[in-house]
Amino acid sequence: MRTLLATVAALGVAALISLPALAVSLQSQSPAAAEAPSKPLINLNTATIEQLETLPGIGRKVAERIIEYRTKSGSFKRIEELMNVKGIGEKSFLKLKPLVVVPAKTDKSDR
Repeated sequence: MRTLLATVAALGVAALISLPALAVSLQSQSPAAAEAPSKPLINLNTATIEQLETLPGIGRKVAERIIEYRTKSGSFKRIEELMNVKGIGEKSFLKLKPLVVVPAKTDKSDR
């Protein structure tokens, strides 16, 4: 009988420990999240100030600096160049990286 009680108690503790992990797992698989349309990626070489301001952590001033950098340095060749803009450090860049794009230039001489 003691063995049975110990086993039941151990299973109860194991269930309590795994419930939070299960809840997190179920939340990440919610139907609402799966059905939500993803935002289109923002092209750093053509984005307006208003489009850039929709990015997390990007306010008007930083959006203006991005366009200023793009104007002075030519178009972005790599998204990592965002870190050359004042106000965008590594942490900010890591948040922005999945949301922006720099399309590869096509060489018209290859056609």
